[in-house]
Amino acid sequence: MKKRFKERGLQDFEPHNALEFLLFFAIAQKNTNELAHHLLKTFGTFTNVVEAPMEELCKINGVGENTAFLIKLVPEITRYYLNDKYSVGTVLTSTQMVGEFLLPKYVGIPNEVVFIVCLNNKNKVIKAQAIFEGSVNAANISIRKVLEAAILSNAAGVVIAHNHPNGIALPSSADIDTTQKMETALKYVGIRLIDHIIIADDDFVSLADSGLFSTYFK
Repeated sequence: MKKRFKERGLQDFEPHNALEFLLFFAIAQKNTNELAHHLLKTFGTFTNVVEAPMEELCKINGVGENTAFLIKLVPEITRYYLNDKYSVGTVLTSTQMVGEFLLPKYVGIPNEVVFIVCLNNKNKVIKAQAIFEGSVNAANISIRKVLEAAILSNAAGVVIAHNHPNGIALPSSADIDTTQKMETALKYVGIRLIDHIIIADDDFVSLADSGLFSTYFK
């Protein structure tokens, strides 16, 4: 398996092969094929395995704490890598680029999280961070935190994003109402609300492209 990985990466690996290979680094002196199959049978998919809670993984016979830690490291290290790759200094000039920039930040996140991307007047990212966990529609909280982050970053424009865990990337009436309030509050301090992106799994929807307000990428 190491030889296959060295030559072609994980390209030709079936889910049980990829999981078996990962498990080997936690259980090096044992054939991990049977455990890999058992994990997939229990949780359904490779993704479900690595996103399963630690306590559920540790209930599986053969999965100790170190093995569970290694499995849980997969989505975390993936998000860390992608966040580092798509980080400060990136220039965003379209809705598509903004969506692609934000999607990696939600890898493996099971709860609703609100992100802000602060841009300078040339649309270069000067800060991208999660500003709070919970519903973006807690308007008083979210608007205050958005304003604080934007002003402290000396942003010329911002993009807001939040996710719909286990849902679809479509705005609710509350999402629209909160977005309009954010746009008004930001405009008052001279900062543009460029877009509000809603993310669900690997899909995203732009409220600007949906016609809610004028996007500055057009």
